[in-house]
Amino acid sequence: MSNQNQNSHLTAIERTSLSYPARILLNQKKINGKVLDFGCGIGKDVELLKVKGIDIVGYDPFYFPEFPKEKFDTILCFYVLNVLLPEEQAEVLMNVSNLLKPNGKAYFAVRRDIQYEGFRIHKVHKKETYQCLIKLAYLSVFKNENCELYEYQHYTTLNKGKTDLSPFLSGVETRELIVETATVFSFYDKFPVSKGHSLIVPKRLVSNYFDLTLKEQTACWIIANKVKKILQEKYNPDGFNIGINVNKEAGQTIWHSHIHIIPRYYGDIENPRGGIRGVIPNKKEY
Repeated sequence: MSNQNQNSHLTAIERTSLSYPARILLNQKKINGKVLDFGCGIGKDVELLKVKGIDIVGYDPFYFPEFPKEKFDTILCFYVLNVLLPEEQAEVLMNVSNLLKPNGKAYFAVRRDIQYEGFRIHKVHKKETYQCLIKLAYLSVFKNENCELYEYQHYTTLNKGKTDLSPFLSGVETRELIVETATVFSFYDKFPVSKGHSLIVPKRLVSNYFDLTLKEQTACWIIANKVKKILQEKYNPDGFNIGINVNKEAGQTIWHSHIHIIPRYYGDIENPRGGIRGVIPNKKEY
């Protein structure tokens, strides 16, 4: 959590029964396989769902801080986004997308009864806490005056073969998603230059990077930072080349703007000096 929002954990509610969203999903038989409660707070849902025979673990940055190391079939994220700042919300969305199996489903519950947005003094703890309203571009599976439940699947799974959305979605194979946010997704390159070569792609079909809005460009680089961190942990490269091809003259061949994240390794070429200057080979040395 950022230093601006240190008390988000104080919004966790002590309960003796299953949360309302958990009861809805349980009744609809949507809690399946290996399950993660992301932002589980004190962990009551985890405890009670285990009693019902569900294979579930919990993660919470304050109460259960060991970050998961595996992928899950179902991820629950209840009333977490409402108490986070926008940059923290993006981090949660990226983490959930990365922890979800390719054909898995995640469920986000958000409050619909918040009357006042922003920082205020918590009536019980007497400390400053943050609350906001959230709308997600995912399938809404339940809504009343108090809460709404969204169902999330990987963008590359939901839209496989939909070339009207992106040429990167063509074919019958599902692209392995790395992370995504509401406006950007990332996956491993089909023809990698190096181990871990990844692409960052805005969901809006725009061919020229400079025609993206500033907000979309910012979202691309938020994802790029996250993907770099994941690649560093997974492959431990010695460096990176990061680049964008804009127009045919610069080598662009797929007309959906994308950023290349190319991990580099000691000894992968004889002389790496000059890096991306090598796009014009006789200008590389200087």
